[in-house]
Amino acid sequence: MARELQFREAIREGMSEEMRRDSRVFIMGEEVAEYNGAYKVTEGMLAEFGEKRVIDTPIAELGFAGIGVGAAMMGLRPIVEFMTFNFSLVAIDQVINNAAKMHQMSGGQYHIPIVFRGPSQTAGQLAATHSQSFEPWYANTPGLKVVSVSTPRDAKGLIKAAIRDENPVLVMESEQMYGLKGEVPESDEFIIPIGMADIKKAGTDVTIISYGKMVHVCLNACKELEKMGINAEMIDLRSLRPIDYDALIQSVKKTNRCVVVEEAWPLCGIATELTYMIQRKAFDYLDAPVVRVTGADTPLPYAPTLIEAFLPNVKRVVDAVNTVMYR
Repeated sequence: MARELQFREAIREGMSEEMRRDSRVFIMGEEVAEYNGAYKVTEGMLAEFGEKRVIDTPIAELGFAGIGVGAAMMGLRPIVEFMTFNFSLVAIDQVINNAAKMHQMSGGQYHIPIVFRGPSQTAGQLAATHSQSFEPWYANTPGLKVVSVSTPRDAKGLIKAAIRDENPVLVMESEQMYGLKGEVPESDEFIIPIGMADIKKAGTDVTIISYGKMVHVCLNACKELEKMGINAEMIDLRSLRPIDYDALIQSVKKTNRCVVVEEAWPLCGIATELTYMIQRKAFDYLDAPVVRVTGADTPLPYAPTLIEAFLPNVKRVVDAVNTVMYR
């Protein structure tokens, strides 16, 4: 059975189910308790689980991220909410130098079952310091797992998988999608394994790969391409570390063409990695070089016209597909 939930409700349901299942799970962050969350993701959780498991923190990301890592070392399973991953820069030492490395540096004595979650990517006119896509930054780090979700169904399945994982997992959302509605299974045991891509639309002529809210841009591009007689396959990565390379390669072997779309900056991005791996592992199957579509190589401006010019859009994706189709 399934029913329609908002994106924020699906995340909340996944976290609440895991907190009922395992008393070691707790959540902490700015405004998660009394205010019900900055984006109302944690609404009602304080009333159900109490102040010892739903904890408001000071505005001190480095401090409460470190407390989370220490709690995980001692056997608890914390969920640390960043109001936005832009603020995680204040805590990046704890995420990269402690959470990601502790298992190896302790010779396997410590697991760090911690989830860092919150919104990433752009969210309208929030200016350059609040409008950044940090997925490639964290996916570059051995010891971390990174997921970026695009639907309520995936949000619930992957937050539950992240909480149960024995490693630090970053669940990177989009505040522009918190109100998005979609069908979500009711089962308490509905889990999507980390590391599995998902074919959001099957096709035969070209493979389009993306993640996060850009998945919806790509699906809209697929509709435009259908009008032009092009049947595109759209793959949602969902997991950015590890990456489901096999699913991508199998799709490209079928379609023989590929476009990769990502909101982040072009240098050292996920799109760059995928372009290399596809051309390395599926070179003999490609009828055209892989083309990528990314955000502009500049801090995001404030003006809405410049934001529109910065972001990948349907036209840019359609143009990229036409390029690999030699049209």
